[in-house]
Amino acid sequence: MNSLTTPYNFPLDLVLLVDDDDTTNYLNERLMREMQVAKEYKVLKNGKEAMEYMSKAYGPEPDPAFARPDLILLDIKMPVMDGFSFLDEYQKHNMDAADPVIILMLTSSASFYDLERLKHYSKVRKHYSKALTKYDIREILAEFFSK
Repeated sequence: MNSLTTPYNFPLDLVLLVDDDDTTNYLNERLMREMQVAKEYKVLKNGKEAMEYMSKAYGPEPDPAFARPDLILLDIKMPVMDGFSFLDEYQKHNMDAADPVIILMLTSSASFYDLERLKHYSKVRKHYSKALTKYDIREILAEFFSK
């Protein structure tokens, strides 16, 4: 059995899609719904919205209305707060110390500078080009969520 046919530990409970591009969010969510990856998907438009969400999910008194995600798909370049600024805040507050989350970066233009910079974030497991493909989703599930 190869890694892409391994049984997965899913459906996941929650996937956060953090991207300012509506088309990318639509395509990624539609593909994941079609593949029955998660029970719930939450779309956030920038790192600030994601940080506010995570603060409620992982705060000193977590809000039960804000489920902790299993997977975060995070765009690098966004207005208000980009992916790198989100990661800086996320690491600074050590949000997922007790309950780790898989964070994968999405990019439409993988510049050498951005890819080098990603190496400084231990929480980021991998990066993918937008939009995700079925192969990408299978690879993500096999690598990070297989039984």
